[in-house]
Amino acid sequence: MSELRVPEVNRVMVTGRLTRDPDRRYAQDGTAVTGFSIAFHRRYRGRDGKPAEQTGYVDVMTYMRLAEVCGEYLKRGNAVLVEGRLQQREWAGPQGGKRTRLEIRAEMVHFLERRPEGAAAGESHREEGELF
Repeated sequence: MSELRVPEVNRVMVTGRLTRDPDRRYAQDGTAVTGFSIAFHRRYRGRDGKPAEQTGYVDVMTYMRLAEVCGEYLKRGNAVLVEGRLQQREWAGPQGGKRTRLEIRAEMVHFLERRPEGAAAGESHREEGELF
């Protein structure tokens, strides 16, 4: 019997609002890194027929030119659509225990609200810094 081959797909697309101002910093090699968290919602009808809502939160990491743009223009409460992939980071905690975090590594961030000052209308930002 042959082994089942599963395609390797890791794509995420989520809309939400920033829960805090972005945290922009620079790695030792000078690469810009900006992180932020977004809240996303799911509205549905429960088994009892009444409307219900579920809220979740996810951390987003951006790098290079995309990190600079997000750090400059985004603020707490802004609505965004984030496209990217899931990545899991691991590190040692203060007591030496292993810690992990699942987050989105953004490849594109779409600003969904009125344009930030200095940005052209309808801009989207890619990791490579291209605008389209």
